[in-house]
Amino acid sequence: MNEARKPDITINLRSIINNLVADRRLSMDAADQLSLKTRSGDKLNWHPLEMIAEDMYPDLKNEGKLLDLETLTMWLCEKSGQPYKRIDPLKIEPTVVTKVMSYEFAKRHEILCIEVTDEEVVIVIAQPYTSAWESTIQQSQPSSKIITRMIVNPVDIRNNTRELYTMARSVNQANAKGPATSSLTNLEQMLELGQFDEANDQHIVNITSSLLTYSFNQCASDIHLEPRRDKGSVRFRIDGVLHTVYEFPAPVMTAVISRRKTLGLMDVAEKRCPQDGCLKTKTEDAYEVELRLSTLPTAHGEKMVMRIFDPDILLKSFSELGLANDDYDRWEGMVDNPNGIVLVSGLTGSGKTTTLYTSLKHLATSEVNVCTIEDPIEMVEPAFN
Repeated sequence: MNEARKPDITINLRSIINNLVADRRLSMDAADQLSLKTRSGDKLNWHPLEMIAEDMYPDLKNEGKLLDLETLTMWLCEKSGQPYKRIDPLKIEPTVVTKVMSYEFAKRHEILCIEVTDEEVVIVIAQPYTSAWESTIQQSQPSSKIITRMIVNPVDIRNNTRELYTMARSVNQANAKGPATSSLTNLEQMLELGQFDEANDQHIVNITSSLLTYSFNQCASDIHLEPRRDKGSVRFRIDGVLHTVYEFPAPVMTAVISRRKTLGLMDVAEKRCPQDGCLKTKTEDAYEVELRLSTLPTAHGEKMVMRIFDPDILLKSFSELGLANDDYDRWEGMVDNPNGIVLVSGLTGSGKTTTLYTSLKHLATSEVNVCTIEDPIEMVEPAFN
């Protein structure tokens, strides 16, 4: 690879290895080992940078650092003279960016549109020396609009491409089909993501599954489904701050909330009184998560908030919660008192439930009887009554 960009040259594992060695970032021994690697199984579609990053070799130019995927991606940016970009999925509008190109086109060229403005179309790429795709995109845009290229971690491109196009396709199809909602006769207590039956609208199920999977990946503590006159907004609470991630047409938002109510054992017909419910689901890696559902009537329909509870909070220690030194000593002193009251207050998502459950778990030894008064019960722990 030279400093100047060479269009229509697809980088491969051998060229990347040679250039890393030439730049004294990779040892010859590591290069020999990497030369023997082959793609198979799930690795058939891997980018060359992924193949190298998998083994986490030492970065010879940066003592104590490894050649992980982000480091290699930034090195590729320097090598090709093109800017680096980290994708923030919370700032991407799926129904806008997916209109720029088809899913098949994006997948074939390892590119993704992440922003469209009046002046430019921002495209992130994993192959810096190919440009044949630019003319196709330019033809579909006004002549005054420029195409801005940026290099991104290839895994981020692949994952976000799948997520964005799945969501956009499901929303469009659900909206085209109309406002009909699910008529489930069996009430589910465990939601299997991606599963549906004939009584369900497949597109609404896909939206529901995608929303939950996306929220887990973003480490959201809450999902807010908020109806408006023409469109409804979906917002995730991350680190205590709400971020708008999607906008759905009003009929789609109504159908999504109705399905959640059914899954949460709530009265789907009742839309004028607040309701509470709960359901459990699993992440892609079979990790169980509990969701607490709450609805509230608003001017344009029901608003729903889903609180995501991580059962692993019961396994965390005080130090893992960030309580250390004087803070830890003070808190332990309070909860170890044989009598008294400790009041815990704070904003939504600030860690009240996590702190209290961890404290109760700390107290719940075989010699101590722990009883809680909760409505609703946030999590079921065998050591508590």
